[in-house]
Amino acid sequence: MSSRKFNSTEFMLSAAQLFQAPGDEGVEVAFAGRSNAGKSSALNTLTANKKLAKTSKTPGRTQLLNFFQWQSGRRLVDLPGYGFAKVSAQKKLAWHRLLEDYFSHRQSLRGLVLVMDIRHPFKDSDEQMLAWCAEYRLDVHVLLTKADKLTRGSAKNALLKAQQHLKTLGQDASVQLFSAHDHSGIEDLEARLLSWLT
Repeated sequence: MSSRKFNSTEFMLSAAQLFQAPGDEGVEVAFAGRSNAGKSSALNTLTANKKLAKTSKTPGRTQLLNFFQWQSGRRLVDLPGYGFAKVSAQKKLAWHRLLEDYFSHRQSLRGLVLVMDIRHPFKDSDEQMLAWCAEYRLDVHVLLTKADKLTRGSAKNALLKAQQHLKTLGQDASVQLFSAHDHSGIEDLEARLLSWLT
């Protein structure tokens, strides 16, 4: 079970453009990932609040920057999901610009948790996100979600492959297994977030 270090986290606001975001002070950590990778479920499990981040059977529900306050001046940010097929090219471009704007201008951003389904990691859009993080010198922590869908041996093997793949990409990112279903990996995620936020 979670040690519940983040259960005081509350929704602040949603921003369709960067100027609508909270003041750029304090520190924040963003969560990004392909639609259906389990990003919202990871946030909800972390904060012990099933209703904090909207989960949906329809990919691409998170279309805004959603800000959550953990402590005064310390925030978590749920970024728009990407890699979905059912969205117009115009909307994809708008979201792409919003993310680029956020990464290039947000001074309080300390790190990014990149959420990937352990069964389908490192899609082109994930590697685009890693390239952006490298460009903006942003620390990355890769969360391999839905680890409960694999046997323990297969999950460990997937973790090793992910570590090796990050090295081939020249990425100095940390990576871990995670399951919202059985709450495994919560403590590791909490530790990484605390290292950025405190």
